[in-house]
Amino acid sequence: MSSVGAWEFTPLVTDFPTNVLPNIGFWNASNGTWEYQIQLAWPLNWTSPLENSTVETIITINSIITDLQRYILDGNALGLTATDAVRRRRPVEFAQPDSIIVSIGYPTTIPDSPYSTSRYADMQPPVCSTCPLPSLPGVPSNADGLIAFIDTALRPWVQKEVFAKAKFDRDALYGHSFAGLFVLYALTAQPELFDTFLSASPALYWNDDYVFNHTDFLAPLKTNATATNATKPAFQISYGGLEQFPKRRRTETDEEFAFRKSILEPMRMTDLSEKLFAELQGSSALRDVELNVYPNSYHSTVGGAALADGIDYFLDW
Repeated sequence: MSSVGAWEFTPLVTDFPTNVLPNIGFWNASNGTWEYQIQLAWPLNWTSPLENSTVETIITINSIITDLQRYILDGNALGLTATDAVRRRRPVEFAQPDSIIVSIGYPTTIPDSPYSTSRYADMQPPVCSTCPLPSLPGVPSNADGLIAFIDTALRPWVQKEVFAKAKFDRDALYGHSFAGLFVLYALTAQPELFDTFLSASPALYWNDDYVFNHTDFLAPLKTNATATNATKPAFQISYGGLEQFPKRRRTETDEEFAFRKSILEPMRMTDLSEKLFAELQGSSALRDVELNVYPNSYHSTVGGAALADGIDYFLDW
């Protein structure tokens, strides 16, 4: 067990058989109030986490990746997806740097689901002090708490405790759906936190389009930034063309198709993602902003596809 501030990191399973889950480990992180399950994955050619190498990182919630560092949200759902995407890419992308995937998940999940109810607090942005609290998801926001955990506890633990000999370069944050909304909030709240922000199918409809209707939300990305391009973040938005405009499936009844449309259409994924891109295109606070559209994909499919394609965007920008 190791500690960073009030947070304790306890090993769960850190050494699987090499023919089962090579170079992957799981830890529990807790401060007595909040609790996460952290999955780390490191390059297959490393004999231990204590390799002397330069890495990128990506973080995903319910997931993360590092050397490339990448931090992945909804790690229970996407951690292994991120790991496989990076590892499959390595043999055919010869210049790919060593990468560490850091996935942020939870110790408990909803029955028959890889998601946890804890994500509703963690990934929900706060609203202004005079604004009414959103009726959904019906819990207080802990988005600032999650950002603080990543910045002041998780990242130092990853870099100084687990991979103490690695030289860390750039890192990225990835989130899908409600976690995609969190990625956008993190970009507005602390744009210096990551080199690249990857938001897939973001829940921009949350709280009656609060992102667009409350002018202060996107304001940090519309100011005249003075930082050089080297210090500004890059931002990729992804969505699927069938999220808002679903096709009827061959075996669906009229009632089944109508029900599915009643869930998908109110999210207005095409309209709102295009609107966000239009508002941020040319932003002086960003070194790049890209809209990545999957014309034949639904919501769940985008989660994995945008994660894999996000690696290319991250490495390119």
